[in-house]
Amino acid sequence: MLNISEPEPIESGFFAKPIFNLAFRSFFLLASLFSIFSLLAWASTLNGLMQLPSTGLSGLIWHTHEMLFAFAATVAVGFILTAVQTWTGVSSVKGKPLAILIFVWLLTRALIWTNTELAIYLAITTSFIWWVLVIRHFSRIVFSANNQRNYLFIQVLTAIACLNLTILVADINGYSALALHLARTAVLLFCLLMTLVGGRVIPFFTVRGAGTPPAGSITLLEKILLPLMTLSAALYAISYLAELSFIIGILLIMVAVIQFIRVSKWHSLKTVSVPLLWSLHVSYLAMPIGLILMGASYFTQAVSFSSGLHTVTVGAIGLMILAMMSRVSLGHTGRKLEIKPIVTLSFIAMVLATVVRVVMPELGLHMMGWTISALLWCFAFVCFLLVYMPILFAPRADLSSHIKAKT
Repeated sequence: MLNISEPEPIESGFFAKPIFNLAFRSFFLLASLFSIFSLLAWASTLNGLMQLPSTGLSGLIWHTHEMLFAFAATVAVGFILTAVQTWTGVSSVKGKPLAILIFVWLLTRALIWTNTELAIYLAITTSFIWWVLVIRHFSRIVFSANNQRNYLFIQVLTAIACLNLTILVADINGYSALALHLARTAVLLFCLLMTLVGGRVIPFFTVRGAGTPPAGSITLLEKILLPLMTLSAALYAISYLAELSFIIGILLIMVAVIQFIRVSKWHSLKTVSVPLLWSLHVSYLAMPIGLILMGASYFTQAVSFSSGLHTVTVGAIGLMILAMMSRVSLGHTGRKLEIKPIVTLSFIAMVLATVVRVVMPELGLHMMGWTISALLWCFAFVCFLLVYMPILFAPRADLSSHIKAKT
C-alpha cells in the first residue's frame, strides 16, 4: 500500500530543493495550474472572448488533449513514479533526472499552446521523449525489484502514451474525428487506471481513516473486471472502423454494474464525516455512473454519450485526482492527514461542476453549463493550489522538525 515516507534529497545545490524530491510535488502543481489555464482559455474561446491559434490542433482536440494529458496523465505519472518507490523499496526518480522530465513537459506545453503546425510536430517529438523517459524510469524500478504485480502499469502507461501521440498526429493531419474517437478511448483507459489505483488504495485509506472493517469482495467479479474493461476500451477503439455499438454498450453497462458491486463493499456511508475519504468514494462512484450512461446512450437517445463521458472526466477523474492529491501531498510531506475547510469546499465545487456539466446541457443550457462547470473546476483547483503550493515547495514537516532539533 501507499506509504507516506519520502527520503532525504540525494542531490546537492539547486536540484536538492524539495520540489525535485519525488515526482508528485512538481507534477501535482503543474497539472493543477495548467488545468486552470486550459479551462479558462477554453471557456473564453467558447464565449467569444478569445481565439486560440487555428493553424495547429483543432479547438476541441486542443481542449481535450490538454485536459487528458497535460492534466490527468501528468498527475497519474506523478503519483505512480512516487508510489512505485513504496511498492518496491527502490529509489524513484528525483533531482536532475526529475528536472529533465519537468523541462520536457514544460516545453511540450509551450509548443501545444503555441498551436502552429510546426509547434505541434515538435510537441509530438517532445511528448514522445517525455513518455519514453517516464516509462523507462518506472520500468527500471519494477524490473530491478522483480515487482511483477505492477508490471501492468507499464502496459497501461504505454497505451496512454500511444494514444497521446496518435491523437496529435491524427488531428494535425486533418483526421479530427479519429483524434476525438481516440481521446474518448483514452478516457476508458483512465477508467482502467482508476480501477487499478483506486481499487488498491481507497479501501485501505477507508480502513485507516474511518476505522471500518476491511472491504469485502467477490473474487470472480474482481477477476473479470480488468479484462472486461480492457476489452471494452479495445473494442471502442476498433469501433471507428467497424459497427460494434451493441456489444460496446453491453460491455460498458456490465463493467458499470461490477463497479457498483465493488464500491458497495467499501463501507462508503461510514466516510461522510471525513472529506478526504468521502471525496474518493464519490469520485470512484462517478465512474460506473458515467460508464452506465455511456453504455445506455447506445440504446436510447434519452441519454447522451457526452453526459456519461463528462461524468467520468469531471466527476471521476477530476474529483479523484483532487482528492488523491490532497491526501498524498500531506502524507508524503510528513504532515497530518487533516485538511482545511477550503479544501473540503473544493471537493464540493467539483461535485457541483460535475452535476452542472451533465445536467444543464441536457436541459438545453449548453453554454451556461459548460461555462459554470469550468469556473467551478477552476475554483476548486485554485483552492488546492492556495493550500498545497507552500506545502509542496517546502521540506518534509518531520524533516524540518528534525533539523531544528539538531540545531
